[in-house]
Amino acid sequence: MVGSADVLVNGLSTNGAVELLPDDFDVSAIIKDPVPPVVAADNGIGKEEAKINGGKEKREIVLGRNIHTTCLEVTEPEADDEITGDRDAHMASVLARYRKSLTERTKYHLGYPYNLDFDYGALSQLQHFSINNLGDPFIESNYGVHSRQFEVGVLDWFARLWELEKNEYWGYITNCGTEGNLHGILVGREVLPDGILYASRESHYSIFKAARMYRMECEKVETLNSGEIDCDDFKAKLLRHQDKPAIINVNIGTTVKGAVDDLDLVIQKLEEAGFSQDRFYIHVDGALFGLMMPFVKRAPKVTFKKPIGSVSVSGHKFVGCPMPCGVQITRLEHINALSRNVECLASRDATIMGSRNGHAPIFLWYTLNRKGYRGFQKEVQKCLRNAHYFKDRLIEAGIGAMLNELSSTVVFERPHDEEFIRKWQLACKGNIAHVVVMPNVTIEKLDDFLNELVQKRATWFEDGTFQPYCIASDVGENSCLCAQHK
Repeated sequence: MVGSADVLVNGLSTNGAVELLPDDFDVSAIIKDPVPPVVAADNGIGKEEAKINGGKEKREIVLGRNIHTTCLEVTEPEADDEITGDRDAHMASVLARYRKSLTERTKYHLGYPYNLDFDYGALSQLQHFSINNLGDPFIESNYGVHSRQFEVGVLDWFARLWELEKNEYWGYITNCGTEGNLHGILVGREVLPDGILYASRESHYSIFKAARMYRMECEKVETLNSGEIDCDDFKAKLLRHQDKPAIINVNIGTTVKGAVDDLDLVIQKLEEAGFSQDRFYIHVDGALFGLMMPFVKRAPKVTFKKPIGSVSVSGHKFVGCPMPCGVQITRLEHINALSRNVECLASRDATIMGSRNGHAPIFLWYTLNRKGYRGFQKEVQKCLRNAHYFKDRLIEAGIGAMLNELSSTVVFERPHDEEFIRKWQLACKGNIAHVVVMPNVTIEKLDDFLNELVQKRATWFEDGTFQPYCIASDVGENSCLCAQHK
C-alpha cells in the first residue's frame, strides 16, 4: 500500500542526509488504512442503508471510492535530483494531467451550487505571499501580511445589503459556509445559554453538527413538500418548550430543494407562542440564495431591521470564489460574549478558527467590485430563467420535476445509474436528484444533460425491470410523473 513502511524505508535510504529508521522500529505501529471501514460493493464503492419514501423502503447510500486506490504517492527525491531535474519534470507532468482532469470534470458539473464562471488572473501575483487574517478583522495584529483592509470592505458591503450600520455589526470572512453556521449558532447559544435549537429537517447538516458540538437540545421541525419549514409544526414545538428560549435556524434556500423558509411567518409564530424578542435568536443560513434573494422580485427581504441575530452566506457559491469561504455577519452587541484578547496577536478573537485564509477576502472584494449590485442582478435573472427552462423541458420529456418559485435548484427523479450520477456530479437524496443552475450553467449544457438522460432512461426502462421513481412523497403528487401519478 502507498505509504507503507517498506516504501518509507526505501525512500529514506536514497538520501544520505536522512538518518535511517532504527532496526527496532515497530512496523506494525504504522496505520495501514486510516479510512473508516465501510460495507463495500463489488465496484469498491461503500454503501449503507437510508430510509426513503417515508421510511417504507430502504435504499443503500452510495459512498464515493476510497481515495487510497487513486492517491498520488509522495516519494523522497534522489540524492542527485537537483542535477537531473527529473523530479520537477515528473511533478509538472502530474500537474498537467490533473489540470486536464479538472477541465474535463468541470464540463459535467451540475449538482453542486458552485459558480465556476470566474477569472482571477489579475490576482495570481498575490500567490507568492502567506496572507493570514488571524484574529479580529477590525483590530490589526502584529502579523503584518494580512488583508484586513479588503476583508472589512467586503463585510461593509454585506452589512449594507442586510441593512445593518457599520457601528452595529461584527463579522468575518469564514473558511467555509459550515463555519458561518457554526458561528451563528454559537452566538445564539452564548446569548441564550439554555436555549433550544429549532431547525427544519431539511436544514444543512452543519446545523445538526453544531447541535452535537455544542451539546444543545435540538428540535427537528417538519417541512412542507416544497422543503420549506412547516410553521404550524414549529409553533406546536415552541408551545411544548415555552419555559426555554428558542434559537432558530432559518433557511434561505435548503440544500436539496432550494426552499426558502418564510422568515416573517417564523417571527409571527414566535410571537404567537409567547416568545418576546429577548427570548429568541434567529440565525439565517443563506449559503447560496442569501446573495440571490435581494435581486429576486417578490422575494421576502432578509434584513437586520427584523429581529434576526446573524446571517451567513458562502463565498464560493454564487459569488464564485475559487476557494471555499463565507461571510458571517452578526450584531455587535452579541459578540462580546465570545471575544477574548489574545496577547501574542495583539488583537482580539471571536472567530471559530484561528488562522484564516487572507486570500479569500481579496477574491471576494475583486468580484464585488467587478460585478456590483447590477451585475449580480443580471446573473440572478439568468439563473432563474434557465432553471425554469430546464424544469419545463424535464416535464416535457415525461420526467417528474419541481422548482421552488424563488429558487434555481431544479429537483427531479433520481437517475437509475450511479455512473451517470457521478459523471454529472449530481447530488441525490432518496428518490430525487437536483441540478443547481448557476451562472456558468448554460442552456446548451442543460440540453446536453437532458438529451443524455432521456437516452439513458430509454435503456433503463426498456425491458420493464425498472420503473421511474415515485417522487410524490418528496415533492408532492402534482410534480410526480410516475405510473401512479401521471
